[in-house]
Amino acid sequence: MRIPLSWLREFAQVPADATAEDVMADLVKVGFEEEEVHRPTDELTGPIVVGQVLSLVKEPQSNGKTINWCQVRVVPEGQEQTLTGEGIDPSGVQGIICGAHNFVEGDKVVVTLPGAVLPGDFRISARKTYGHLSAGMIASVRELGIGDDHDGILVLSRIGLDPEIGTDAMKLLGLYDQAAEINVTPDRGYAFSIRGVAREYAHATGTSFVDPASKVNAPASLQGGYGVKLNDDAPIYGKPGCDRFVARTVRGVDASRPTPPWMSARLRLAGVRSISLPVDISNYVMLELGQPNHCYDLDKLAGDIVVRRAVAGEKITTLDDKERTLDVEDLLITDDSGAIGIAGVMGGAHTEVSDSTTNILVEAAHFDEVSIARSRRRHKLPSEASKRFERGVDWHVANIAAQRVVDLLVELAGGTADETGTDVGTAPDAVTIELPAEFAAARIGIDFTEEQITTSLVDLGAAVEKTATGYLVTAPSWRNDLETKEDLSEEIARLVGYDNIPATLPVAPPGRGLSRSQQQKRRVVQALADAGLTEVLSYPFVSKAANDTFGVPEESEERPALKLANPISEEHGYLRTSILPGLIEVARRNHSRGFRDLALYEAGSVFLPGERLGTESIPPLGVKPSDEVLDALYDGVPHQPLHIAAVLTGHDSPAAATHTPRAWDWADALDVARLIADVLGVELAVSQGSHQAYHPGRAAQLALRSGDVVGYAGELHPKLLAAHDMPARSVALEVNVEALFEAAADVIVAKHISGFPVATQDVALVVPQDVPADQVLAALREGAGELLEDVALFDVYVGPGIEEGKKSLAFGLRFRAADRTLTADEASEARAGAVAVAAERFGAVQR
Repeated sequence: MRIPLSWLREFAQVPADATAEDVMADLVKVGFEEEEVHRPTDELTGPIVVGQVLSLVKEPQSNGKTINWCQVRVVPEGQEQTLTGEGIDPSGVQGIICGAHNFVEGDKVVVTLPGAVLPGDFRISARKTYGHLSAGMIASVRELGIGDDHDGILVLSRIGLDPEIGTDAMKLLGLYDQAAEINVTPDRGYAFSIRGVAREYAHATGTSFVDPASKVNAPASLQGGYGVKLNDDAPIYGKPGCDRFVARTVRGVDASRPTPPWMSARLRLAGVRSISLPVDISNYVMLELGQPNHCYDLDKLAGDIVVRRAVAGEKITTLDDKERTLDVEDLLITDDSGAIGIAGVMGGAHTEVSDSTTNILVEAAHFDEVSIARSRRRHKLPSEASKRFERGVDWHVANIAAQRVVDLLVELAGGTADETGTDVGTAPDAVTIELPAEFAAARIGIDFTEEQITTSLVDLGAAVEKTATGYLVTAPSWRNDLETKEDLSEEIARLVGYDNIPATLPVAPPGRGLSRSQQQKRRVVQALADAGLTEVLSYPFVSKAANDTFGVPEESEERPALKLANPISEEHGYLRTSILPGLIEVARRNHSRGFRDLALYEAGSVFLPGERLGTESIPPLGVKPSDEVLDALYDGVPHQPLHIAAVLTGHDSPAAATHTPRAWDWADALDVARLIADVLGVELAVSQGSHQAYHPGRAAQLALRSGDVVGYAGELHPKLLAAHDMPARSVALEVNVEALFEAAADVIVAKHISGFPVATQDVALVVPQDVPADQVLAALREGAGELLEDVALFDVYVGPGIEEGKKSLAFGLRFRAADRTLTADEASEARAGAVAVAAERFGAVQR
């Protein structure tokens, strides 16, 4: 909300020398956020004065243009020029070249004299052009930064001004004013008005406030006016879309009259474009009182006005000249011809006020917040009116706003107001809240006095009644956000001053901290970072093809996935069932920008829908759902396990003079997966895997000892890499770490470290090529017995000396006893037992 200071001073005691920064600093005290300062003089400086064209000579040029050589008086005749500077003529008459042709001799115009600076750092100086010394410029509204019209010169008589020659034009046009812009939160819609901000400024500074509504003399009741019917047969959540409609008639207006400069200057500083006098008056009253209103051309209306819901397929052409198809939830203003406005959002083009309008019907209504918000979002049609209605407007100010519009139309447009009028609707019940005497102090942590409590609430505009246990508070009509004793406590704290709340650190209750799964996730994520991988975040939105490719191992299967109702793009219309699609896209983008050696990982949720998704109905607003309803909602939420994925491409280290980097391969992906498991104290069973996203012969399946598959690791499929413009031989892995969390022991007990030496022995076994190495390793571990400390595969060989269809697997075995030094015979016996089990199960033969 932009607040012109001259406007604010009419209703609040703002010091004459206060700047926009000063006003924002005061409003911050009562909970508003400062945004920007809008000050025309930051870009526009004088001398800029009123001048009168004495003579105008048209001079055709060789380039086809015709310029005007003008003599312009900038000082009243008979007076001396008090301005000095290079190019300013002491006679008070300036010679100026002008290319516009919309003015004549005798017109009073705005003259920017040498030394002036216009928006865009355009500096005015005397210069030789078209054979003359042009000392100044006759300005248009765009050149002054006060409008978009650049078709011609600003002629002051056309905006209703006849000032004395030499008058300071910046003061005349309100350009010395400034505006403070604040951010208004959704719960404080009353502050979208000068009325609301002036009240808050008075709270912040402890000064008095004059309610602009009190300055309007509105009739106590209205009868006999234009026919209006409120007919909402489908209220949302049982609340009528319109519960008050005020209509007033003004006849004989001259809609073509110019908007007074004081009004257009304030509207411009408030961020509203000047359009026409009736529209500007409507906007002015909306900004002043916070009540949106609308002016209809009375002669274009047909029959009574009816406020109703739209019929399916009904259409309307709005003021922006766009035809819109309406929804049955849209609240409409209609007459016998059909829809003439989307209530609270935008009027219809058919009844728009134009320069030829002579009779105006003024509307000031109160609409339901939900109805307006839904229509605004549905039609993507934000407006100043909808911004206020969807946050809540004071029900009791509608008749005052209508009267204010009527008064300005009579004063500025020469109209005559009908004594009759229309005011239909039912006032809402006042909100009464019980506030226990000690509640605010307990809630905020300050011992508020009775005077502080009552004064704060009365300053808000509330009615306060002392009771035996506390206070009975009736909230003001413009504060629809005040509903509970907690709301009142927050308002008391705000007005007494946030700076009076002591800063006290809360004492953490014992036994609290990170949950087990949070601790596990932190350990894994930190371990991957310590291993040299870089954590990234990718979007969780992917295509259906990506989910089908990465979500299931078999190519022919489809992966059930959640389709987004309103995706960013149709190409990314589903929630991910695997992290790898987004991670590969991050790697591809980095690779395309010159980063060749990458080791990226991401920890995040995937979304796995079950048989049930969502609920049949949405619980009503304003009431806490029962436990059964909440359980049903949770049951309809898809399973979202935590996965960790990594992509490795390029080399494991930078090249150097004495170092040749090694390319990442499938074994590195497997090592990363094992690192994750090791950190959690979980043993992974690794076997030959088959997954459509991975290379057919270079993929490992990762499983728990229970047999549950928790992920895959290996080289990505060559076709997939080519399709994503990724380097060949890039590797990846993905693990369901939530499953690892569950499999991990609650407490990992460290094994005793033996002080006796280790005995090592190697064995090379020839087995059929289709026998997985991990199964052979498991057989060795089983056969070696208790003395075996560790066994690891260190070589796989296929080639000369090995029978076709077979392979040689070389294992290193480590033996150790806890109570003695092993002899060579003991180690050899354990080794022989291991080989025997491998021979029995797989026909393994020692090389």
